[in-house]
Amino acid sequence: MWEKVQETVQFLQSKCDFVPEYGIILGSGLGKFAKEIKITCSLPYSDIPNFPVSTVFGHKGKLLFGTVGDKKVVAMQGRFHYYEGYSMQEVTFPVRVMKYLGIQKLIVSNASGGVHTNYEVGDIILIKDHINFMPEHPLRGPNEERFGPRFVNMNEPYSKKMIAQAQKIALKNGIKVQEGIYFGLQGPTFETLAEYNMVAKMGGDCVGMSTVPEVIVARHMEIETFGISVITDIGREGFLETISHDEVLQAAKLAEPKVCLLIKKMIEND
Repeated sequence: MWEKVQETVQFLQSKCDFVPEYGIILGSGLGKFAKEIKITCSLPYSDIPNFPVSTVFGHKGKLLFGTVGDKKVVAMQGRFHYYEGYSMQEVTFPVRVMKYLGIQKLIVSNASGGVHTNYEVGDIILIKDHINFMPEHPLRGPNEERFGPRFVNMNEPYSKKMIAQAQKIALKNGIKVQEGIYFGLQGPTFETLAEYNMVAKMGGDCVGMSTVPEVIVARHMEIETFGISVITDIGREGFLETISHDEVLQAAKLAEPKVCLLIKKMIEND
């Protein structure tokens, strides 16, 4: 893994002479943040050595280098999921690459199903913690000490400082946000009502199929991390009849301008 990461980093540095401060992972329906980036270099995943290729509709599959305000960023326009058949090491490989390109902070976004009784479709959730219920762990196997320690302290997986910053920006710009605990499941099926009820009883506020592995690996390498989720469906009695991936994308699209503004201001004001 170490050699593959360094090979990919060297390739990207040969194509884009660029040292980003921020890494951004743009999830389902949230790819339009790319318009907020003044792009200096763009590479399709298929051209990048050792990179997987996103197979999910709505994930464009490009790595973007550019600036937001005066901050340099590298953004993944589409992510990888365990349910696509990739290993957890492949799913999280880009996070390790971004670390060695130079990022100090990571912003991850996703779409999720809401189980908290206060959540409605279109709500924006600042992720304050997560519950890992995926069947594989990205750090299983021999530990590479050059990446990070064998046992990772997860007392603050999502930066309290960045959450507080986001709350201030949201208040100033009239954007309604809530905090919540993200529950990670494998997918790709949407949850049954019984599974949604399980998530709620186990302490989750929303549930999705991504983010958790990427955040674990980011924390393994001591990257400060911020997570944001858009509620695209509701996991309660009477709400499950028609949910589809197209509806998830549509719900995320409606919240997209607010999410883009929030992330943009966070980066610019840092």
